[in-house]
Amino acid sequence: MTILVTGVAGFIGCDVALQLLAQGHDVVGIDNLNDYYEVQLKRDRLARIESDRFTFVEMGVEDRVAMAKLADQHRFERVVHLAAQAGVRYSIENPSAYIDANLVGFGNILELARQQQVTHLVYASSSSVYGENEKQPFSEDDPVDHPVSLYAATKKANEVMAHSYSHLYDVPTTGLRFFTVYGPWGRPDMAPMKFLKLVSEGQPIDVYNQGDMQRDFTFIDDIVAGVLQSLDAPPTRSAKGNSHTPASSDAPYRVLNIGNAKPVHLMEFIETLERHWGAVAEKNYLPMQPGDVPITYADASKLTALTGYQPSTSIDDGVRALVEWYRSYLNH
Repeated sequence: MTILVTGVAGFIGCDVALQLLAQGHDVVGIDNLNDYYEVQLKRDRLARIESDRFTFVEMGVEDRVAMAKLADQHRFERVVHLAAQAGVRYSIENPSAYIDANLVGFGNILELARQQQVTHLVYASSSSVYGENEKQPFSEDDPVDHPVSLYAATKKANEVMAHSYSHLYDVPTTGLRFFTVYGPWGRPDMAPMKFLKLVSEGQPIDVYNQGDMQRDFTFIDDIVAGVLQSLDAPPTRSAKGNSHTPASSDAPYRVLNIGNAKPVHLMEFIETLERHWGAVAEKNYLPMQPGDVPITYADASKLTALTGYQPSTSIDDGVRALVEWYRSYLNH
């Protein structure tokens, strides 16, 4: 197949493209290479993709003219949409970037999927849609009507927009609610990479909510496996009224959690990272940040039942792989 991967220079997008190429598909990857974090890291990720079946186009999904040109030049059977303006805290400082990339851009992706009658659109949602839900673990059947950040609101909006296209135009869509992805080539704005950089430099690290937080840390290889398994299992239309839940309907539409389903205390994660790096960091204990939540915990049983998804990387193994990659990357 010819598959479009958006956000291909991103943490997850690059590895998804590599695996799709390994499966024998042709991949067209797009990314605007913005400077939200170091552009060189994005270019270095792209340099990993060496294949004559890979085409890279530098563009943003919010650019309607560029998207129309892309659709004229390529015919896509499937789309993996991972491009977005990421980050909870940055959405408080620069909300317009989220409106453009995450709402306008997603609308353009849905239009491409409709016009080209793609057989499956898999897109990135986020565990942040659960906000301050107190019920644990988070289930796709839980209400998610009160996001506590604009980033989360855009991801919830994506799910609603996708449903309308699935319902009206029979576009098969799957939204994946990612839970705290970490590992080699990770995003430097996320806690694992921020902690590692500061520990490696002997700098103090900021620990929010006095360290009383838990995250469902999920290793990149497990995430990519789940994305590809989901891509091969498009939803279908069912008999009217038979399957209405907060995350599914009779339309060819679904939303799924994708996480490790084993939340880890933040301090345990930091201690594991310190042990593998070989140094202990000074810690600045701070209150909870606006838009943040104390715990994320995925119920991934629906994804497992559908695809056999089974994350297998322990925190110890995952952090070791992250540290080994980081040492190598610093010295490359």
